[in-house]
Amino acid sequence: MKINFIPLITLLMIVSCTSSDNDNAANLVREVTDSVAPLAKEAAHNYWMGTTTGENRYFTEYSSLNVKISDIYSNPVKFNKIKELIERGKISDPLLKRELDLLYNLFLANQADTLLLRKIIEKSSLLEQKYASFRAEFRGEKITDNQVEEILRNSTDNEILKEAWLSHKEIGNLVSGDIIELAKLRNQLATSLGFDNYHTMSLKLSGQDPAEVSALMDELDGLTSNAFASLKKEMDTFFSKRYKTEVSNLMPWHYQGRFFQESPQLYQVDLDKYYKGKNLEKLTEQYYESIGIDVSSIMENSDLYSRSGKNQHAYCIDIDRNGDIRVLANISDTEQWMGTMLHEFGHAVYAIGHDSPKNPYFIREAAHPFTTEAIAMLFGRLSRNPQWIKEMTGISEQEMESVAEDCRKSLTLQQLVFSRWVQVMYRFEKEMYSNPDQDLNNLWWNLVQKYQMLSKPEGRDMPDWSTKVHIALYPCYYHNYQLGELLASQLQYHISNKIMDSDNPMEETFTGQKEVGMWLMDNIFTQGMRYDWNEMIERATGEKLTAKYYAMQFVGNL
Repeated sequence: MKINFIPLITLLMIVSCTSSDNDNAANLVREVTDSVAPLAKEAAHNYWMGTTTGENRYFTEYSSLNVKISDIYSNPVKFNKIKELIERGKISDPLLKRELDLLYNLFLANQADTLLLRKIIEKSSLLEQKYASFRAEFRGEKITDNQVEEILRNSTDNEILKEAWLSHKEIGNLVSGDIIELAKLRNQLATSLGFDNYHTMSLKLSGQDPAEVSALMDELDGLTSNAFASLKKEMDTFFSKRYKTEVSNLMPWHYQGRFFQESPQLYQVDLDKYYKGKNLEKLTEQYYESIGIDVSSIMENSDLYSRSGKNQHAYCIDIDRNGDIRVLANISDTEQWMGTMLHEFGHAVYAIGHDSPKNPYFIREAAHPFTTEAIAMLFGRLSRNPQWIKEMTGISEQEMESVAEDCRKSLTLQQLVFSRWVQVMYRFEKEMYSNPDQDLNNLWWNLVQKYQMLSKPEGRDMPDWSTKVHIALYPCYYHNYQLGELLASQLQYHISNKIMDSDNPMEETFTGQKEVGMWLMDNIFTQGMRYDWNEMIERATGEKLTAKYYAMQFVGNL
């Protein structure tokens, strides 16, 4: 064994340098925390007040506070200090190093030319107004997106379906040029910060490796393409009869939606009747209590029923990263709202864990936005699980068995249809930002034909891609919904198989299993952002994120 002796003076210099860098880093993180935390808390409170009351003054204050937070992150002096400390590589505390890495991304995103940022904000705002004000013109009347969806879902008249679908696509002509210009501005922003393009920048600043995400999407495609093709044949047979036309004549407007992103109504499963007259608050609280997680204080602080002026949707918010967690909802006694409550309180229980005082402020977040989505999806799926319905609402074994098969088919159809739509969205945005000047109309339809197996209307050369508002205003994020679904299935399998030793892992509900809540709390929730998302997943489940369990759950049964 060879022993290398380090001169004492050199050793003292190394210890002194490391100690100094640790101290400087800790002081810098503390300084940023002290500046950001109170503003973020106030901003979250104003957002909550704005969405629960509808009063504009809260939204105005919310925007103002976010500008102040952005000003902190745009400070070039602090950014250079963070960069220097990271590049020196002398931080010995792994948690402190992780905090610096997170701050680096927050600051880097705000180091761009303010004039360029202003252009992007202004262009985005104008686009938002165009989308908000557009109404499809259908047979001499202006109709909303919801009305278009209603026609596509319920009409059996081929001409009406075609006209409604085409009328909605007219928004593309109004916004496509602006989106291309905006994409180029976003790319300009990305290259100014050292990235290839905006798509690459968006993923990397959120902690994702573009190659890793693409590999997951390729894996998912390989595992689901044949199963989807089989379901597509079943859909085509159904719609050929419904619309009294040959399969070869089926067009995008025949699949009961503007984008074929949601499952069509092939299986008539009425689950609403099981929740009619039920108290969804109590069911939600009782379920989480049964797995060992107390959500009663969150329930008390939440705003759960509809009223005038209030936001009509649902979300979970962590006000202060110190335990003040709330849910906004608009409950009615339906299966959809039961699923929404389980979903939003899934976000909430994650926040209970990562808000642990053991975690520094910037670690008190989910490992990635899609990991908290995964927990919400894991629990949100239960509202359609016949076994869960039986356990929580008391229906009979016979009743449960009567709906079980259609429930399974319905959920499988929903998942596979959505997964193919996400393939289109992810690959289109990736390619668009790599070259905004290419033939985007053709790119879009090539992807739609390949992944959704829809026929392109003969001779059509229109910017149909630009009719999806997310491409314009919420770019390079859509894939995270699918990654959340993959992780939900991976967790479903791991918990059922490894923690519960179940022989039917993909159907487990976890009801009454307190060890499940404990495992999630210890291995997922309290970890916060201590680790990169894939390292966290590997530590928890023994392997990195994979699509194989999603395929096991939604393809293996076909």
